[in-house]
Amino acid sequence: MGEVIPVTMKKEGGSSSSIKCPMLTSSNYTVWAMRMKITLKVHKVWEVIETESVNGDKNDLATALLFQSIPEALILQVGDLDTAYKVWDAIKLRHMGAERVREARLQTLMAEFDQLQMKDSEKIDDFAGKLSEISSKSTALGVNIEEPKLVRKFLKCLPRKKYIQIVASLEQVLDLNNTGFEDIIGRLKAYEERVSEETEVEEEKGKLMYANSESQKYQSNQSDNGGSTARIFVSCSKKHKVENDETQNADELMMHELVFLNEKNVVPEKFETNA
Repeated sequence: MGEVIPVTMKKEGGSSSSIKCPMLTSSNYTVWAMRMKITLKVHKVWEVIETESVNGDKNDLATALLFQSIPEALILQVGDLDTAYKVWDAIKLRHMGAERVREARLQTLMAEFDQLQMKDSEKIDDFAGKLSEISSKSTALGVNIEEPKLVRKFLKCLPRKKYIQIVASLEQVLDLNNTGFEDIIGRLKAYEERVSEETEVEEEKGKLMYANSESQKYQSNQSDNGGSTARIFVSCSKKHKVENDETQNADELMMHELVFLNEKNVVPEKFETNA
């Protein structure tokens, strides 16, 4: 919100008190104006701005307080103005444009905050970082997002299928209005790690069951193929034996015919007697 400048105020009887003036920055005009109004009222000089009075002492005190709470560069721009009202009005005109820009940025940021949802594949740390970033930007623009709002937004944005159990438990056990944002992040991270470990165990079991199933299929196929091979081998052996027997008989018949046809050449006397 900028630097705070202490201003000493003298009271009746010689005592004094210190009142802090807020320092104006490029992004805190609205808050600065509210604080300065209170400061000027405490010093009993707000009326010179409200009524555009030119009362000498009060006008000088109000102007001095305003000069205490603005940067040097701005003092050089408004230093020639002769009344506190003119100084106040000049500061307002110079920052209203910046204020409109700030409000537009803030509206965009709040829309982003409302639409933000956590993806199924997203980690708790990553999503928490997004919420924290929006919260920091909002604070820089002058609006602080309170922790209960961050906590409820976080729980609402979690994927229900994956986190429904832990969300229901936290809502029943904890007082979300008094639970810190970092506390919720820690609990959800612990749950995320446990779910991740259980998922890995289930995946390993699934792989092991698949491997065993494939092994049994392979052994069954090998057994079936072995029987077929044996049957084919027996059939081939029988066929080969039959073919060998037929070939042997044919050879013996051919040999007998050859001997019969050449018998006269082999045993001439026997042939003549037979003739």
